[in-house]
Amino acid sequence: MTDVPGSDRVRRRAVPATKPRVRMSAAQRREQLISIARQIFAERGFDATSIEEVASRAKVSKPVVYEHFGGKEGLYAVVVDREVRSLLDRITTALTAGHPRELLEQAALTLLTYIEEETSGFRVLVRESPLMSATGNFSSVMNDVAHQVEHILGAEFSSRGYDPKLAELYSQALVGMVALTGRWWLEVRRPRKETVAAHLVNLAWNGLSHLESKPGPIQG
Repeated sequence: MTDVPGSDRVRRRAVPATKPRVRMSAAQRREQLISIARQIFAERGFDATSIEEVASRAKVSKPVVYEHFGGKEGLYAVVVDREVRSLLDRITTALTAGHPRELLEQAALTLLTYIEEETSGFRVLVRESPLMSATGNFSSVMNDVAHQVEHILGAEFSSRGYDPKLAELYSQALVGMVALTGRWWLEVRRPRKETVAAHLVNLAWNGLSHLESKPGPIQG
């Protein structure tokens, strides 16, 4: 039988070799799983998130996720802990001004910047979960910030003749106002964060600058 011209060349043509799949190190895989879980927890919350979906998006088997974190609770705890530390570090670093008005603006702007840049992380923090503890959620971060503000307000109150023991109450009120506004701004994203921070300072500071030393109920 006569060979078809060029058939040898066809038979001898090398099949392109497929590149071997590069395996992640254990540390790289852990970071990948944390990143994927962070996104899913932000989208769906703790209860609606499954290890199956995390594994599927990471293109690994479920036992790989269990090996790294022990289960959904362990994975969630790692994600939340990272976000708590990240937000607290940002705010602590930003609180440098000596004047209370500048301090409030720094705290407000830092929180809004975190919301803008780390939206998924913020959504994880503000979602309620049965696993949330007193030291592992958004409220705990805001409490830590309030304690820092409390020391500064205490000194300011003393210099103005107010009771410094009330600094804790006022610091919680101020930080709570900023935090709740931040949750609102997360959804609307307007006006600009700098404008929102300016209005928060306007409300808080102009109120603080005209405090009554011993306010009483309007209706007795």
